[in-house]
Amino acid sequence: MTTLPPTFVLSGPSGTLTAEAMTTEFADVAAARAALSRGEAPIVVGALPFHPDGPAALFVPREVRRDEALPPARDAALPAVRVVAQIPQPDEHRARIRRALSELTAPRSALHKVVLARGLRLAADAPLDANTLLHRLVAADPSGYGYLVDLSAAGQAHAGTVLVGASPELLVARQGDRVTCRPFAGSAPRSPDDPAVDAANGAALAASGKNRHEHQLVVDQLRDALGPLCAELDVAPEPQLSSTSAVWHLNTPITGRLRDTATTALDLALALHPTAAVGGVPTAAAVDLITELEGDRGFYAGAVGWCDAAGDGRWVVSIRCAQLSADRRSALAHAGGGIVAESDPDDELAETVTKFGTILSAMGVVPPSATPPG
Repeated sequence: MTTLPPTFVLSGPSGTLTAEAMTTEFADVAAARAALSRGEAPIVVGALPFHPDGPAALFVPREVRRDEALPPARDAALPAVRVVAQIPQPDEHRARIRRALSELTAPRSALHKVVLARGLRLAADAPLDANTLLHRLVAADPSGYGYLVDLSAAGQAHAGTVLVGASPELLVARQGDRVTCRPFAGSAPRSPDDPAVDAANGAALAASGKNRHEHQLVVDQLRDALGPLCAELDVAPEPQLSSTSAVWHLNTPITGRLRDTATTALDLALALHPTAAVGGVPTAAAVDLITELEGDRGFYAGAVGWCDAAGDGRWVVSIRCAQLSADRRSALAHAGGGIVAESDPDDELAETVTKFGTILSAMGVVPPSATPPG
């Protein structure tokens, strides 16, 4: 028997915001922004899709609660879950990467990076408890951002569906005139059973020219987007090494002070999303290629968060997640990686297997191995 989860949760190192029930729904982001600016909404919570033209899942909740940490919950036993389809198959994902590489390396190409993802279709023997899944994700990576969002506000096709995940990446937070971003790009697998190998993996990532190049493209894009909005902007000179339970990451702390406090957390999220960490450089060309190769990503690689009437809020990049069906008997998980000219298709495929580990481990599923090249 499932436990009815809240309609929205965002839990991270700075605290937990939980929202219950929907009073006003917004599939149109502009309508949500207008409601906040007119004082008609004390707070808006929810999810932004990957594609800027897609329907959002934003809403005004009936009740909001703030806690220092995720409140404890009964750990319901999850049913057996299995992978029933890889979307696309590994060989096709490699082919897509090779197509991207041909675009990246073409003479006079304007494309510098594109992030390509693939999906896993999952089936459960009984309904999955979304709240239990959220608590398992937060327990595994307490330094990240666990989230749960009811996507019903996006329209009938999303009625009753829920996005659950644990993101390491803070897209943007605003408190007063202060702005904080923590972009992530560049990754390597953890080896928790072998500390020496684990440390070596982290050190190799920190020294990797390919990964530092990929990461710098994200940092430069955010600097360019935030510059006109901030009177002060401080970008750390070197990326830092951080980790989740499954993945080593490069990240760069960015802080700033707004020129105009009329710029809200939602405004900032829309100005920055999709970053080069999930889209590419330049953004429009990368999004077009992603859409051509993958189709509609929905809410994977979008953003989850909240913005209140004062303009404060917090948004995280919606990665390491799964979208649960309305009956909770199936789910779709995604994982991706940044493709630059130096990328190798086999390495990029292996990176997706590593990244699937976050959501699949919480479900008790072993990620399918990448098959050897055909």
